[in-house]
Amino acid sequence: MQVQCAPVPGSAAGAGHGRWPPLAYRATARQQRLRAPPIVIEVPVLIGTSGWQYPDWRGVLYPPGRDRGRRGLPQRLWLEHYASRFATVENNNAFYRLPARETFESWAERTPPDFVMAVKASRYLTHVRRLRDPAEPVARLLGAACGLGGKLGPILLQLPPTLRADEEALSRLDQCLTALRTTWEAGRSEGDEPRAGLRVAVEPRHDSWWTKRARALLAGHGAALSWADRLERPVTPLWRTASWGYLRLHEGAGSTWPGYHVSTLRAWAERIAARWPASADVYVYFNNDAGGAAVRDAAAFAGAARETGRQASRVPGVPTGP
Repeated sequence: MQVQCAPVPGSAAGAGHGRWPPLAYRATARQQRLRAPPIVIEVPVLIGTSGWQYPDWRGVLYPPGRDRGRRGLPQRLWLEHYASRFATVENNNAFYRLPARETFESWAERTPPDFVMAVKASRYLTHVRRLRDPAEPVARLLGAACGLGGKLGPILLQLPPTLRADEEALSRLDQCLTALRTTWEAGRSEGDEPRAGLRVAVEPRHDSWWTKRARALLAGHGAALSWADRLERPVTPLWRTASWGYLRLHEGAGSTWPGYHVSTLRAWAERIAARWPASADVYVYFNNDAGGAAVRDAAAFAGAARETGRQASRVPGVPTGP
């Protein structure tokens, strides 16, 4: 199965960067004459949520009906509304059922040019086959997700919590990451420019993965360890295994469950600022969707990121909560 997917238009960094690629420095004629040093262009932290189709987000993100009995903004328009408030989303619905390529193409057409969609890999690859024989499910995944074109962000591999990092599992992950890279590169049409690398984030969920060998495996493939938080504490090491970062916040312990305390969001913003230069892409997704907590926490996190001196992608102007 051949995968056809266009790289990010005009981006030297290629797919997976979407709205905020590291921009190539273009010197003015005067700067060239004076041999001025390159300008470091600051890249915003990309902030979004894990999914966007949640009924209890009416009145938080999506406009409610004005009168009793009216449903407000139709659900078929939620993506457009979401994308006008956020610059990125993590599509976790693809984990449960991989949409057709035409669906991804429709999402690309319905969102602004600067929008980025990360895609969570199908559970068939990660949980049913547990990374065994990845070639076919990887080709199917990329064949569909490439319908996003230049709006395709990182691919997330969330591993089962029962998958231990034994010899076999390490080998399977190595094969899966290789399959993602080779399938991506094979999708280039004859005569096209060389394709930039596909971005892949990996979220192991068993403590046996926190070894030097597992870290080296991720770094060798340029795959990012997905940092993760649950109940306001890191549940992964804070390794930096790629030139870009990925953070998932699953559940807070704030006064309104499952929201986060602002102090915890500030701590994560400070960790990002300490570990990543301003020129590095860092994707941050809130998975605590219940009651619209993810929307409120994303807005609060953007403020925390700005307090560290980092830029932040757009977020809705909603109350940040406790």
